[in-house]
Amino acid sequence: QTQLLESGGGSVQAGGSLRLSCPAAGYLCMAWFREAPGKEREGVGTVDVHGTTTYADSVKGRFTISRDNAMNTLSLQMNNLKPEDTAMYYCAAGRPRVSDYVSFCDFAVEFTNWGQGAQVTVTS
Repeated sequence: QTQLLESGGGSVQAGGSLRLSCPAAGYLCMAWFREAPGKEREGVGTVDVHGTTTYADSVKGRFTISRDNAMNTLSLQMNNLKPEDTAMYYCAAGRPRVSDYVSFCDFAVEFTNWGQGAQVTVTS
């Protein structure tokens, strides 16, 4: 499986946009997490191999996760960024969890593969 390596981080003013990318080949369930200084790591969103997504309430309507299976790329489009979005963003991959014979790709999945992170800084 492809090593995870995020790209596209940077610094932007509040209200701006950034796009993060990560290789996605061979992974059934992928996610973006973030960790701000002094805070616990939190989930941003997940996407399964069919493109079904989940999002944290804090980013709904502003962030979009997508995966291009032909290009083997996972992306996180971040619009209307806020200073509180400042964090290290991590790409993660794992196998969907199964409950009552139903497969789920969500924050409860055990993500076993992690990227090294990409810094996103939003200034006011």
